[in-house]
Amino acid sequence: MAAFRPWLEAQLSRIPRSSKLAEDIRYTLARWPGLTRFLEDGRLELDTNPIENQIRKIALTRKNALFAGHEVGAENWAMLARLIANCKMSDVDPVRDLAETLRALLDGHPKSRIDELMPWHFAPASSPAA
Repeated sequence: MAAFRPWLEAQLSRIPRSSKLAEDIRYTLARWPGLTRFLEDGRLELDTNPIENQIRKIALTRKNALFAGHEVGAENWAMLARLIANCKMSDVDPVRDLAETLRALLDGHPKSRIDELMPWHFAPASSPAA
């Protein structure tokens, strides 16, 4: 990486300023601190594919909800799909979570405190509840 930045800068001085390649190099150089942050922090991944794959599921489901037949149906579809995706990303069983949420609402849990019923308030399905 130490040699890559000077190489990019040298290439930038050799190619037409208005070219697509020059634009791409300028874009890369402008984001250099973010691009090289993984070198300073070992917790950061160089490869973002696992995160992109998780996001793609949510985006595709939201796009598919456009074809639900009715606006309210699409909103409900998207809300449920988002809940399921969040449960899976948080290692929470979505069926158990939805059942517990519905049971709490039926048992009189106040709607004003519905955030307490969100997946991140439950222990992961694979570990005992705290």
